[in-house]
Amino acid sequence: MIEPIPDLHGKKIFFASDFHLGVPDYKSSLDREKRIVKWLDSIKHEAHTIYLLGDIFDFWFEYKHAIPKGFIRLQGKLAELSDAGIPIKMFTGNHDMWMFDYFPTELGIPIFRKPQTLRVGKQTLMIGHGDGLGPGDHTYKFLKKFFDSKICQWLFARIHPNLGIGIASYWSRKSRISNLKREEKFEGEQGEFLWNYCNEVEREQHYDFYIFGHRHLPLDLKIGENSRYVNLGEWVHFNTYGVYDGTEVVLKTFTQ
Repeated sequence: MIEPIPDLHGKKIFFASDFHLGVPDYKSSLDREKRIVKWLDSIKHEAHTIYLLGDIFDFWFEYKHAIPKGFIRLQGKLAELSDAGIPIKMFTGNHDMWMFDYFPTELGIPIFRKPQTLRVGKQTLMIGHGDGLGPGDHTYKFLKKFFDSKICQWLFARIHPNLGIGIASYWSRKSRISNLKREEKFEGEQGEFLWNYCNEVEREQHYDFYIFGHRHLPLDLKIGENSRYVNLGEWVHFNTYGVYDGTEVVLKTFTQ
């Protein structure tokens, strides 16, 4: 559980995910990064906390003395906001699960690997990336355990960064978000694995809001009688993010 927040004092909590920086090519990724930096700059004066819910990078691996090239504008903006006293929390996703100590040490940004409970006043929110939750997708769940293992990470770290990052970047360009030719479609609530997961949790414990990424589709769906599941969408096609004022979560689109 993340440290409770008694009161937002008129400020807001912002949520975003699935920037997928690095794909589908250098120019479009750079344009997206500049747009994200503008968004972060636009919210800094009213931000109580900023949560980045995974797949910020389409690939990320931290060697002991090297990180993937690029994304310096985003890192610089995050450092600026963190140094200014704005708390930033980052979750790993299925594309950037190999984050270790770089962001906590260099930028003062803690890393979370599993969904967390956030309590603000009398409301509770479950927040996370969303991969591997809910029914089905057994192949991915097995692969996630493999890639999340210390042995796998140790073996990959033995590959020279020029080769390792090059191989990973090649496969990254073949990912779902990189090759999406049209917007993802909502196939109904029963077809949404995260919606099903939220309903399972709600039967055991109440949350006012469930906020996830991963799905790549902006969604705001009812859970039971008094809860909502909000998916943040992504920034390759939608540029959507969530804003929480202590009472409601609203999905918005950055248009500048």
